[in-house]
Amino acid sequence: MDLKLRGKTAVVTASSKGLGRAVAEQLAAEGANLLLCSRNEEAIANTAQEIRNQYDVKVESLAVNVSSMEDISMMIDQASNHFDSVDALVCNAGGPPSGSFLSFDDAAWEKAFFGNMMSVVRLIRGFHPLLAKQGGRIVTIASTSVKMPIPGLVLSNTFRTGVVGLMKTLSIEFAKDDILLNTVCPGRIMTDRIMELDSLKAERDNQSIEVVRQALSQDIPLGRYGEPHELATIAAYLLSPLNSYMTGSVFYVDGGAVKSL
Repeated sequence: MDLKLRGKTAVVTASSKGLGRAVAEQLAAEGANLLLCSRNEEAIANTAQEIRNQYDVKVESLAVNVSSMEDISMMIDQASNHFDSVDALVCNAGGPPSGSFLSFDDAAWEKAFFGNMMSVVRLIRGFHPLLAKQGGRIVTIASTSVKMPIPGLVLSNTFRTGVVGLMKTLSIEFAKDDILLNTVCPGRIMTDRIMELDSLKAERDNQSIEVVRQALSQDIPLGRYGEPHELATIAAYLLSPLNSYMTGSVFYVDGGAVKSL
């Protein structure tokens, strides 16, 4: 399917690996030019070069910590210098650490707030002028925890849910600008983040990772973990001009793991 993204410009944060990179690659495969960022300058530069070589699109990269207002402002300035407008924005960030409510002090809560909530606020606010020039699309990558809180992930459960409220509100406010905003929620997708959480659970329960994954897979109707490209396909559609009437919605890419209506 041609998503009509050739020649369009997309910004994807936290895109050196995992879901961010998968979305960036899917957009590039559809012909979109990219501005990518990650905290690791070498990693994002290598990712940009690999995507540039494989898909023959324009790719710029920056070292950016999305928790930093200064870094986000710098990225927006760079986008303005390189591109006349921005057609698509992907707000993505690494998940906060696991732990119980009483295990976290104020510093941990504040770090998660700036990394997973304020980063979305600042990115959308900063890129709004570029997105509003021709109408744009925004996707935030959250988690199925917005529907079904995950034990041991109180920080993620709290701030991911706040992001859904933000996206729903902005879908109403930005409709006049033809900016469509949606949230994509991965379940157990095979990324470094999930592998880390599985390893922690295996260590805590004194089990092998294989046993942990087999048990967790049994609660997924499709019986397996997802792959990053399976989420990227959905995100790319929502970011494309073919999506002309879906905004303020939440999409679960989880193999059916969320069983509530």
